[in-house]
Amino acid sequence: MYQVILLIHVFAAVCIIALVLVQQGKGASVGAAFGSGASQTVFGSRGSGSFLFRLTIGLAASFFITSMALNYLASSAFKQQRVINLPMQQSIPVKQMPTTGQVPATTPTSPSEIPTRKK
Repeated sequence: MYQVILLIHVFAAVCIIALVLVQQGKGASVGAAFGSGASQTVFGSRGSGSFLFRLTIGLAASFFITSMALNYLASSAFKQQRVINLPMQQSIPVKQMPTTGQVPATTPTSPSEIPTRKK
């Protein structure tokens, strides 16, 4: 689905660029007085203004719609990947204290004196 929308998006972008380059500007009619050949267009002497303008508007609308659809699909895929799977914590065996009520004579004062579990 994402690839199809992306293909339509790129196609609309390329077509918009081509249509904007093909269209004449507002001041192009001044050049027709000096023989630039404006009456020899493919769409007739009136020009292609309304047809190309409508086509450009339609492609621009499809570009915006596909932009929003791609944004929605990408954000929903990102939200699904934010779940963090942590490994299960292993229980560390606790050293059993003597049941006779005896208290250890010394307490560790530095990290080197703390007993560690060997693997």
